[in-house]
Amino acid sequence: MSVALVWFRRDLRLADNPALDAARKTYDRVLPVYVHAPEEEAPWQPGAASRWWLHHSLTSLDAALRKREATLHVRRGDTLAALRALVAETGAGAVYWNRLYEPALVERDARIKQALRVLGIDARSFGAALLCEPWDIATASGSPYKVFTPFWRVARAALEVRPPSTTPRRLDGANARDGLRVDSLGLLPRIDWDKGFHRAWQPGEAGAQRALRRFVGEAIVEYARRRDIPGEAGTSRLSPHLHFGEVSPMQVAWAIDEASRGHRSAKRRESSEAYLRELGWREFSHHLLYHFPASAESNLNPKFDAFAWARRSPAQIARWQRGETGIPIVDAGMRELWTTGWMHNRVRMLAASFLTKNLRQHWLEGARWFWDTLVDADLANNTQGWQWTAGTGADAAPYFRIFNPVTQGERFDPDGAYVRRWVPELAAFDGKSIHRPWSDPARLRRARYPEPIVDLNASREAALAAYQACK
Repeated sequence: MSVALVWFRRDLRLADNPALDAARKTYDRVLPVYVHAPEEEAPWQPGAASRWWLHHSLTSLDAALRKREATLHVRRGDTLAALRALVAETGAGAVYWNRLYEPALVERDARIKQALRVLGIDARSFGAALLCEPWDIATASGSPYKVFTPFWRVARAALEVRPPSTTPRRLDGANARDGLRVDSLGLLPRIDWDKGFHRAWQPGEAGAQRALRRFVGEAIVEYARRRDIPGEAGTSRLSPHLHFGEVSPMQVAWAIDEASRGHRSAKRRESSEAYLRELGWREFSHHLLYHFPASAESNLNPKFDAFAWARRSPAQIARWQRGETGIPIVDAGMRELWTTGWMHNRVRMLAASFLTKNLRQHWLEGARWFWDTLVDADLANNTQGWQWTAGTGADAAPYFRIFNPVTQGERFDPDGAYVRRWVPELAAFDGKSIHRPWSDPARLRRARYPEPIVDLNASREAALAAYQACK
């Protein structure tokens, strides 16, 4: 019988999985394979929060496969060596996988494809993580886009929302020796800091579908209005499921399109398009990282190589990380991040702006912390988000846009519900004063909450001066 290996990476689902679908159509038996080789992703190996999610997602995938007469074969070490050994052992005629776009993995995957083809193996990769491939969207001159709006205009016009393929009822699984247990990969933390993760998330394809149904059935109606309000459940919370490929962007787009079809509500159509635009930002981030791979660690706009960052301050960075800056909405976001592995997107911008502009610490300090603590840590999104806020990237926030966390808090958390949840020291403050508790020094001392580590107005002026000098 003919055998194909399906190499799973961050496409941890059975539905709408092009590599798996192609293998099932062409070969009699399929061996699902996962090779753990984090060192091949250097310098951006998965962080602690991502490893926690990966453990549970792999466990969920294996359970789903076992229900369909197959198992996930796990190995660790050099990926090419592992795949070659499995090809030799099973007599497989093909190795199929779905593409990733991080610079280190693009290079690694190309090398593996070439090496397998030399052996006569049908080595093929498929598009499964994005709505459009990074090389399919280009300007009239054939160059990559650096501004989101024209990119999305072209990508949106080209987007054909199609029904995704369904989950196979049964898989004819192949067998191989020396497979490892997911537990043996050591992905879970040794110190018990992940209790909040368990309460907040259900990793795996089933959890992704549950989150998608909730969003489409409840939150999307008011998405355009509520997405910026951190105290409400107005976002999809699909980002970690998308990152690990437990749901495809096409599945999301199709579910939104199907739910909106026939609706006369202009509000629902507006919200559906607003969410598709957010998927567009994800596409744009991957477009940028693919075409400008150095941007993961260097300013995309080289003009900012001359920017006068403040001297690195480990003490200030540590207080930012712990949510002890004395700026309520920033601290709320950083504590939400530590507890749940996630932070509301509006608050991510505020926390990033405070670090890079008020404290003038390099954006990589924040990018690396987010990388380790976010369950949805995605190199393309993380890089684009930090460079956008810092003003150093493509389509970046203008250098003079420095978010005021007080007025932002008053606007998007007017009753203080979000701050009150994550900064309980301030629970007694009302909605207006909770975002500027230093205006009542005596009450602030009784609350045992710190004063701001930096003056917002003075630090803003210093940042503007530094950006102006760079400009």
